[in-house]
Amino acid sequence: MSVVAPIKASLNRIAFVTGAGQGIGRAIATRLARDGYDQKVDEVVAEIKALGRDAISVQADVREPKQIEAAIAETVEKLGPRLYVSVANAGVTQVKPLLECTPEWIENEVRINLLGLMNTHIFAAKQMVKQGTGGRILGAGSIASYRTAENLGPYGGTKFAVRGFTEAAAKEWAQYDIRVNAYGPGIVDTPMWDHIDRELARIEGISVGEAKAQRVKKEIKLGRIQEPEDVAKLVSFLVSEEGEYITGQTIKTCGGASL
Repeated sequence: MSVVAPIKASLNRIAFVTGAGQGIGRAIATRLARDGYDQKVDEVVAEIKALGRDAISVQADVREPKQIEAAIAETVEKLGPRLYVSVANAGVTQVKPLLECTPEWIENEVRINLLGLMNTHIFAAKQMVKQGTGGRILGAGSIASYRTAENLGPYGGTKFAVRGFTEAAAKEWAQYDIRVNAYGPGIVDTPMWDHIDRELARIEGISVGEAKAQRVKKEIKLGRIQEPEDVAKLVSFLVSEEGEYITGQTIKTCGGASL
């Protein structure tokens, strides 16, 4: 299941964020609330309402297209007529050598990271086209959209595909005044990276915390681990008027880790 955060802004603009219950999604949802959008998601709802914005909470399994479609319809019905921002942030990863990856694990990762994003983008775009007012669609890429890593093969495969789908959607939907982009984080201080660290520690025979610390020290040129808010800042820019000439891009926000 994925927590979805519809957010309503001034000028009757709404933002829809999947995977907003924690980590990067939560940071994006609260940042958009500060930017003037309203949204939903239990604890996140309370935080957003404290900022003076409206919010609702919707539960949808992004592996199920009909649930995504219903969540977007409910968002528009409850928060207002204009969906302006959609962020397909929900994602998972398994950390295993390819020879240990089961078909079931691979299928689950593809259904959430790739098919969930594709369907969220398509249903959001249909609503925006119906409105005739344009919009901004964003999805969760990764530095793995450009460079894969050992023990993260299926994850990297889905993120490469996100980059390709982003470009195709941007080409098709430009005629409707819809911009489509993806953000590409690196090593982020989130529960997902805590999971990656634990699994890498097991595979590499080192202590928990060491795998992440080693990669931060070796790879991140800016010298600190990325915070979820660092990603949210990029999203805020891309949905703003200042980002209106950017489309079809998967923009790395990784502190130089991909260099």
